[in-house]
Amino acid sequence: MKVKYFEDTDTAYVELLGNPVVETREISENIYIDIDEKGNLVSMTIEHAKENAEIMGVFLSGNIS
Repeated sequence: MKVKYFEDTDTAYVELLGNPVVETREISENIYIDIDEKGNLVSMTIEHAKENAEIMGVFLSGNIS
């Protein structure tokens, strides 16, 4: 897993797999997920990351169900 933070745009990018992305889904106003051809979660983009820090903490700790 790779996590990148872009301070100039307050955007966090979490890459889980290196697979090619075939679809991007908006799961909330500021959160987007990228899916591969098999439906696997490839990456997630979180805009306004400081405001959504709780989501990042849950994601990075593995407490997602």
